[in-house]
Amino acid sequence: MGKTQKKKNLSDKVRKTKTSTEVKNNPFEVKINKQKFNILGRKTKHDRGLPGVSRSKAIKKRRETLLQEYKQKDKSRAFIDKRFAEYDTRLAPEEKMMKRFALERQRTYEKKDIYNLNEDEELTHYGQSLADIEKLIDNPDSESDTEDKGILSAEFTAGAHFGGGGGLLRKKVSSEEQAHEEDEEKKPKSRKELIEDLIVKSKKEKYERQTQREKATELTLKLDNDWKEIQALLAHKTPKSERNNKEEAKSKQEDYDIIVRELGFEMKAKPSDRLKTEQELAKEERERLQKLEADRLRRMRGEDPENETCKKPDHISADDLNDGFILDKSDKQTLMYKDGKFMIEGEQCEDEELEAEDEEESENQEEDSNEEGDADSSDADEDIGGGGDSDDAENSEASDGSESEDNHSDLNSDSGNEGKEAVAKEKSEQKVKVKEQVLSEEEKKAMTEAAKSELPFTFPAPETLNDLKSLLVDYSAEKQCVIIERILKCNHPSLAAGNKVKLEKLFSFLFEYVGELATGQPPGFRCIDMMVPHLYNLCQMFPDSASSHIQSVLKNSTHKIDQMVETKGRGTLPGLETIVYLKITAALYPTSDFRHPVVTPALVHMSQIITKCSVGTLQDVATGLIICCLFLEYVSLSQRFVPEVINFLLGVLHLAVPNTENLGYTLVPPFRCSGRASELLLIKDKAALDSWEMKPVSLSAVIRVEEEDELGQNHFRLSCVALSLDLIKRCIVLYGSLPAFHEIMQPIRTLISQHLPMDQFPQQLQKLSQEVLKDIESKPRLYNGLVFEKKKPVPLKLYTPKIKEVLDFGRKRGGSRQERERMRLVHKHKREFKAAIREIRRDNQFLARHRLAETLNKDSERKRKVKDLFNSLSAQEGEWKSLKKKKLKG
Repeated sequence: MGKTQKKKNLSDKVRKTKTSTEVKNNPFEVKINKQKFNILGRKTKHDRGLPGVSRSKAIKKRRETLLQEYKQKDKSRAFIDKRFAEYDTRLAPEEKMMKRFALERQRTYEKKDIYNLNEDEELTHYGQSLADIEKLIDNPDSESDTEDKGILSAEFTAGAHFGGGGGLLRKKVSSEEQAHEEDEEKKPKSRKELIEDLIVKSKKEKYERQTQREKATELTLKLDNDWKEIQALLAHKTPKSERNNKEEAKSKQEDYDIIVRELGFEMKAKPSDRLKTEQELAKEERERLQKLEADRLRRMRGEDPENETCKKPDHISADDLNDGFILDKSDKQTLMYKDGKFMIEGEQCEDEELEAEDEEESENQEEDSNEEGDADSSDADEDIGGGGDSDDAENSEASDGSESEDNHSDLNSDSGNEGKEAVAKEKSEQKVKVKEQVLSEEEKKAMTEAAKSELPFTFPAPETLNDLKSLLVDYSAEKQCVIIERILKCNHPSLAAGNKVKLEKLFSFLFEYVGELATGQPPGFRCIDMMVPHLYNLCQMFPDSASSHIQSVLKNSTHKIDQMVETKGRGTLPGLETIVYLKITAALYPTSDFRHPVVTPALVHMSQIITKCSVGTLQDVATGLIICCLFLEYVSLSQRFVPEVINFLLGVLHLAVPNTENLGYTLVPPFRCSGRASELLLIKDKAALDSWEMKPVSLSAVIRVEEEDELGQNHFRLSCVALSLDLIKRCIVLYGSLPAFHEIMQPIRTLISQHLPMDQFPQQLQKLSQEVLKDIESKPRLYNGLVFEKKKPVPLKLYTPKIKEVLDFGRKRGGSRQERERMRLVHKHKREFKAAIREIRRDNQFLARHRLAETLNKDSERKRKVKDLFNSLSAQEGEWKSLKKKKLKG
């Protein structure tokens, strides 16, 4: 078999065409490649060239080859016969048809049955195909009613449709007549005869089935009648098990019916009242306080608030006959004997009532003086009302008892239980009226004084700090909190437009008032603790104004310290108000944030306090230790490392070191190795060691430490050392996971173990210092120092030098003929590879330029067509407008 020829494309044809070698040389297009040296015998191929001519030739060649292939891409002009084995002469036409049919079936099978996994299985149900059941193809029984509608049996349909009708004409005959029937069957019958036989046969079978059904019905009726006659003669009794089962089923049915009826009559769920909004709750609270304030003012004026709020009697019409009128008891008074004296029953009851009321009023006044706020006034009012009701109840019971004993009234003897209840009600109302009339001037005066001593229920929002002080200065801490709470409720932002500004000012006033409480003598720490919740609520309501005010306070305090450092060279530690401000800031804002607009300035301010302020007195030491406590409280969650705290605690412990020479640690400002305050915590009186007890340092002790005697000051020095050690233990817990923990704690460990005179301290301090050292040493080192890796030196490899004689310098010559041939082929491959890449790059550039030109042509054509459309549309619109004007003029 011959080798198939390769198909030639258009580029090969053009390449082989003869091109005219005669090119008119243009002297400006000739490029001469100069050489430095002329070598004798060397042939130069590229000493001069025509780059313009070669470029135009390449472009022309690409237009004839590459551009034509690009235009004919994805186009075909020939019809290819792809029929299977059409030109194969070795196969017969039948084999070709069979294979084509097999391929066609295979393609359809792959498309339709690609997901059919059970192609050979047919699912059935009771012998019927599920596909037939889904198509609603029923197989009626022979005894069903469908037979009456003319549906033939399987035997008839099989014989008539597929047997040619011969099977229907066969009869079940004996063997004697079989031969005669065979002869008759050989005779062909016409179609009409076959159809007539088929109709006769079907009618006959239908008649037989109908008669059989009628016989079965008659027999069934006869059997039922016979059974009824026999049943009366039998003594039938149901078994006990069946009766129990019936009773259980009946009870179950009754239970089910009861449950269904209960569900039918069950109460349906009703929607509850919606939750009230914050504005509605604030409005209701203000209305409640205003009502209570109005009641308090009435009581202060001596008026009875119950008479004001009581309802007026309903209007009585002229047609009212007073059918519900009940005659009161007779006015006869019963004479009683008590304590050797004669007394009248009515007077005795009134005296007892008045005495009980006086006792209850005195008790209520005592409770009002002890209790506080809104709850106090409401409880007192409830107590007063409750006392009157109890007295009325007792008096009504007494009157009922006296009425039951008195038998002179005909009405009481004739009336029943309803009459007695009505009489008791009328008597109680009369007693209430008598009690109201009996109120004396002294009781009114006592009620007025009690109302004056109560707190007002409504307060205006203060405009200045002095207004807030005037509202709070005369009251206890509990009542001050109640006043602030009522100011917040009466001036809620949702009640009026200007309340927001008022409450924003209230936060700043209250924050400054807390600072003044801290500077008082003594400091009002209890009142400050009770004011913090109100500050928190205001801060949550107005976060922007609250944060800006606290920032301004911290900024002012920082500015003061900077001014002192600039003028005096050192600053003084702040007072208790700054400590309270910092403590409240930690309660109002989250301290674990990486960066916070309020907490971050507070941290910077605290670090400035313990680094720039000098420590010269015991009060300064205590203040610095409190600032360190606040620092640790701030970073307890974030575990942020604060080196200022470590340095300050190291400096405080250094103040208790007697010998300050040859230190193994370095002190940082504001502490010095030697100076006036370098031995501030050194204890010289040994008698103070025995009487000292470990107690926490309180804020109030910071102020009184300078006023105490020498023994008290020594005890305070020991307490400061104990507090420093305790803070170091807290730092160990916080910073124990740091990689540089041991380097951070190295100065403190050196000071405690080598320089601090623990022998001169009490046992409690010695035990505490030992615990600190033990905790520091128990922490593992999380890293090892950097060292060079120990390796065995690797000797240098020594090779025997290969000496090669070089005869021609500058030329690459292989050692053998094969090596030189390989180098030549490698060089040729490189050169051809670079040339191919260069040609491919130029072909791509040529195609890109052609595509760009096509795109520009298409765009220009599209713009031209769009312009023509706009022109035609504008002309049409002009004509339409001119016609419209003509119509309007006509």
